[in-house]
Amino acid sequence: MSTVSVAQNTPIEIDTSAMQPGEEPEDFTFGRTGQGEGGKWTVVADPTAAKGRAIAQISKDRTDYRFPLAVYKPYSGKDLEISLRFKPVTGTVDRAGDIAVRLATPGDYYVVRANALEDNVRFYRVVKGKREQLASANAKVAANQWHTLALKAEGDRFTVSFDGKNLRVRCTMR
Repeated sequence: MSTVSVAQNTPIEIDTSAMQPGEEPEDFTFGRTGQGEGGKWTVVADPTAAKGRAIAQISKDRTDYRFPLAVYKPYSGKDLEISLRFKPVTGTVDRAGDIAVRLATPGDYYVVRANALEDNVRFYRVVKGKREQLASANAKVAANQWHTLALKAEGDRFTVSFDGKNLRVRCTMR
């Protein structure tokens, strides 16, 4: 489950409070990297979420190399700072929160992910659907608790923070 905010010149916050539980979130398109079915994204009521609503990926597909994407349509930019408030709830293959940026296609982008099954935060470049790990840090990503994952992209520099702490996944692209 998640809420997202994007900083550019003027901050953008995705307000889930007016979205109806059981419906797909407004202003998003959906895709998938890898195999298996596409993601099933829905708005859920959650009293612990900001404004009582969150966006959840609820598919039960257990395909191993499968990464559902929910892309916020109203914003597109190269340099940005984005934060995601997420709560990893269930999943045996994956239980994570992710931020993808510079999405050219569902198989070409950069992504940072915090994984509760592995207790780590990793930064990847995805090219033609194949992930290349660029950086990694160990971090306790507790299930059923809200966390904040942030990614700042400026030119060829990326900086990641998890729960307010900058991680050693700072990466300069060549």
